Amino acid sequence: MKSRAGRLYEMDFPIYELKEIPVTNAMEQAFGARPTKAVLGLDLVCIFSSEEVVRNMTPDQTFLAGIEGRIQNTTAHGTETDCVSRSFCPKLGIAEDPVCGSAHCRIAAFWAKELCKNEIYAYQASKRGGYLHCRMKGNRIAISGEAALVVVSEIVAELQ
Repeated sequence: MKSRAGRLYEMDFPIYELKEIPVTNAMEQAFGARPTKAVLGLDLVCIFSSEEVVRNMTPDQTFLAGIEGRIQNTTAHGTETDCVSRSFCPKLGIAEDPVCGSAHCRIAAFWAKELCKNEIYAYQASKRGGYLHCRMKGNRIAISGEAALVVVSEIVAELQ
């Protein structure tokens, strides 16, 4: 479900269970920094010691493709937001997602539990970057942010 509130577009997603897993040397090699914690659902979320580590990392895409998760996310507690993150998707043919809503189903859920908050204000620190407003609603999460129309297309099906 999606809705619009002023400049923000909101989408409703399920919250997925995350299981803590051991931090590995392969994670450190892939990200170029050692996570302090790692959790896994469909996607991997690695927590780092500082926002600067997340913002400045230059992960190795080949090594990323070899570690757990469909998407490999990095996050840290933010200085001006609740959290800062980046999302890498080499297994999907995407080096870095500029602002990944689906990743925040896991990232925001992690920080909501960690910070004992129902609302998380997040910043995805990709080159383009973007802010996300994340609100926990039981086993669902409402994620909203500004959006820009970049493509308009029409699908035509020919009936036979």
